[in-house]
Amino acid sequence: MSNTLNGKSLFYYDLDWLGKVFANRLKAHFGGHEHVQHEQPLDVEDHFADEYANFVQEQNLSVEERLLLILALAPHIRPAFLDEIIAANVSQSGDFPQIGGARGKHFRGFIPTGETFLFLLAGTNALARIEAKKWLHSDTLLYKMKVIYLESVPAGEPISSGKITVDAEFLEWFLLGKKSIPKISPDFPAQHLQTELTWQDLVLNPLTRDQIGEIEIWVRHHNTLLNEWGMSKRLNPGFKALFHGPPGTGKTLTATLLGKYTGKEVFRIDLSLVVSKFIGETEKNLATLFDKAENKDWILFFDEADALFSKRTNVRDAHDKYANQEVSYLLQRLELFSGLVILASNFKTNIDDAFSRRFQSVIYFPMPKARERLELWQNAFPEQVEMSDDLSLAQLAEQYELSGANIMNIVQYACLKCLERGDHVIMPADVEGGIRKEFAKEGKLI
Repeated sequence: MSNTLNGKSLFYYDLDWLGKVFANRLKAHFGGHEHVQHEQPLDVEDHFADEYANFVQEQNLSVEERLLLILALAPHIRPAFLDEIIAANVSQSGDFPQIGGARGKHFRGFIPTGETFLFLLAGTNALARIEAKKWLHSDTLLYKMKVIYLESVPAGEPISSGKITVDAEFLEWFLLGKKSIPKISPDFPAQHLQTELTWQDLVLNPLTRDQIGEIEIWVRHHNTLLNEWGMSKRLNPGFKALFHGPPGTGKTLTATLLGKYTGKEVFRIDLSLVVSKFIGETEKNLATLFDKAENKDWILFFDEADALFSKRTNVRDAHDKYANQEVSYLLQRLELFSGLVILASNFKTNIDDAFSRRFQSVIYFPMPKARERLELWQNAFPEQVEMSDDLSLAQLAEQYELSGANIMNIVQYACLKCLERGDHVIMPADVEGGIRKEFAKEGKLI
């Protein structure tokens, strides 16, 4: 993180500006008048190159939005800052509900609330406060981007009394110049996918590969298409794709490589943490997931999607009714999601028709043919081993119909047998043993 103005990031200058705005409001209020002529924040221009400054400039934040953002950041930058401002400008002691604010369980400093922000903009002027509340509305930029939000409050209490909270990932990005990858948990039911493999390691038939290329083009250029070319009025914001075909044919690896080569993070949704037997819990879990992913430019990959996107049933009981409601809710969230969503299923016919109609791309991943299987066999073995003279990879490719995942399992088995013997030669028996093991798992005979 670098900048060019006195070695400081913009948020230090904005923090100083916030201090002056807060002090001026306190002096005016406790001095018996409400009118305040606030100073304007420092013009960003090209003086800064830190992430906070880039965000302020790229999003063209208004003065009010910038004040709200730095107010939310203040406790994370200087924990005692807001307490010091209050102590320096309020002579009497006591509780001042007009200032708002709260204390945390562990953090003992002043935590700003929506009331604090309204006080800074409007003091106690009722009409001005009502006008200022628009900046705390869910339709405003910082809320839509999930940068900040007001914590929920008990029923009956003013919504604006909730603490102003900064999203943890944006906070890390503003202060440290990086964003950590969220870990899988009940609150975030998705696993981050990464790979050291390349497109050259993925063996697909030409038609499938061409269709994958079309998705890659969308990921690279959709922002230009929607925003600069003005197509956002005519097209849905995101892209939905269905990958279908037998297990082990490259669906997960394809999703991972799409992220790797387009600079996007890929998350595989753990449906066991999403789908709940309790009414309303599945929708709640999905809402948390999509809210977290919105505006992050992530790729969401729903593996074995049948569990969540399967065909709706005729309503026979309350369970069917709520299952169908889950499907309807999913349709709504998919329509609104601005990123790439990939559903993977072994069978296309398992997916509800309502979803199928919304896919921009439906891609079949067939079992590899003999020529493709030969390429998989040739690429699978490590450089440290050599093939026995009586082992023919071409013959294996012709004789056994196997998926890429099957072949990798067989190669692992054969290599371990080789290591156990203490040599570097893959024998026919090593491979045949692995093939028998794979066939047995699927209830097949050689």
